[in-house]
Order: sequence, then C-alpha cells, then structure tokens
Amino acid sequence: MSKEQKEKQIEALTQKLSELRNLRDKADAEAREWADKRDKSNEQSRNLRTEVSEFRSKRDSLNEKVKDLKLQRDEFKERVREEIEGIKKLKQGRRELTSKRPSRSHESLQREVEGIDWKIQTACLNMQEEKELVEKVKQLETQLSVYRKLESLNQKIQALQAEITDLETRSELCHEKLTKTAHESQGTHRKMLEKVEELKKLKTEADNQHKLFLQAREKAKTIQHEIIEASTQVKQLQDELRAGEDKEKKDREEVLRKKLEEQAREKLKRGKKLSWEEFQLLAEDGMETQD
Repeated sequence: MSKEQKEKQIEALTQKLSELRNLRDKADAEAREWADKRDKSNEQSRNLRTEVSEFRSKRDSLNEKVKDLKLQRDEFKERVREEIEGIKKLKQGRRELTSKRPSRSHESLQREVEGIDWKIQTACLNMQEEKELVEKVKQLETQLSVYRKLESLNQKIQALQAEITDLETRSELCHEKLTKTAHESQGTHRKMLEKVEELKKLKTEADNQHKLFLQAREKAKTIQHEIIEASTQVKQLQDELRAGEDKEKKDREEVLRKKLEEQAREKLKRGKKLSWEEFQLLAEDGMETQD
C-alpha cells in the first residue's frame, strides 16, 4: 500500500473514529437516561410497597375489629334470646298463678287484713275470737300471696323486657359500628388492590427500562470495541508511515553520503586539501571497508 493510500485510510479511519465516539457517547447518555428512569421507577415501587403494606395492615386491623364486633353482636343476640326464654317461662308461671287468683281484688283483701289486725290490737277479745281472727288473716294472706307472687313475676318480666330493650339497643349500635368498620375495611382493601395494580405496572416499566439500559450499554460496548479496532489500525498505519519515512530519510542520507564521499575522493585525486568533514567521511568509509 502506497503512502498516499495509507494517509487516505488514516484520514477515513480518523473520521470514522469521530463518528464512532459520537455514537458511543450518545449510547452512554441513553444508558444513563434509562438507568435514571429505572432507578426512579424502583424508588416509586419501594414507596408503593410501603403503602401496600400500610393498607394491608390497616385492613387486617379493621377485619379483626369487625370480627370482634360480630362476636359482641352475636353475644347480645344470644342474651336477648335467653332473656326472651326467661320471659316466656315467667309468663307461663304468671298464667298459672292468674288461674288461681282470688275472686276478690287485692285492695279488698288488703283492707280486710288491715281491719282484722286493727281489731286484734284494739278490741277486747277472748281467746277463741282472737284465734278465729288470726285464722281468718292466714286465709286472707294465702290469697294475698297470689297477688304478691303475680306482682313479683310482673316486676321480673318488666326488668327482663327493659334488659332486652337495652341489649337490642346495644346490639343495633354494635351492628352499625360493624357495618361502618366493614365498609372502611372494604374501602381500604380496594385502595390496596389499586396500589398493587399500580405496583405491577410500575414493575413492568422498571423491567423494560432496565432492558433498554442493558441494550444501550451493550451498544456502547460494541461501539467501543470498534473504536479500539479502528484506533489500532490508525496506530499501525501511522507506525508504517513513520517507518517508511525513516527509511526514505536514511536512503536520502545514504545517497548524499555517497555523493559527498565521491566528491572527496575526486578532490583527493586532484591533490586538493580535504575539509575535516570530508576527511572524516573517507575515514568512516575506510573503517566500514575494513569491517
């Protein structure tokens, strides 16, 4: 290959190197850009995972609360059923007592008992009369005991009915709170699922960005290999040019030396005085001949 061809090839390779370096720098910039986007996506993913975890924790806590409220509500309902059964038994007992209720009213029997007690305390009675009155009071008290038992049963029934009303109120409040908590849990679960979907999409984006980053980096590596190859070719051509130039220089110097040497010999033959340089040149040629 001639010198001109080598110089042209070096020029072409130098131009190619410039273009390759631009392409490599562009690929490196693209890789950094995709890496930055990927890192941002990963940071967003970490934040989303934290949010998902918080939503899940809140949902689980609400679900536990719903579970406790259901147990409370069921307990209230069970107690209401038990109280209703108690009322049924009391009413059954009241019906049985009602069938035994005296024909006279409670007030009438009570007035008579009080009248007899007053008579026993204030009147002058013989033993027989007092005995008869005491027996009479016993009979009246037996009839009054039916009214007392009925009153006691009525009070117990009223107390149980009041207890049932209170339990039903508490059960209703518990149910309302349960419903509200369940709705809140459902809303929290829905938000969590939305974040999970958002996280999936973001992960897909991050994976794609990482893939593009690897492609850009691989592209930059491939171009760098081309740059190394082209640089090696340029250096080799430059070394060859320098070697050629050195050879040409030596050849020129050798031609000049021989010319000067010939001139010195001619001068010596004609008996002319030689210069120190001419003498030294002939002396070196003599040593080379001896060698």
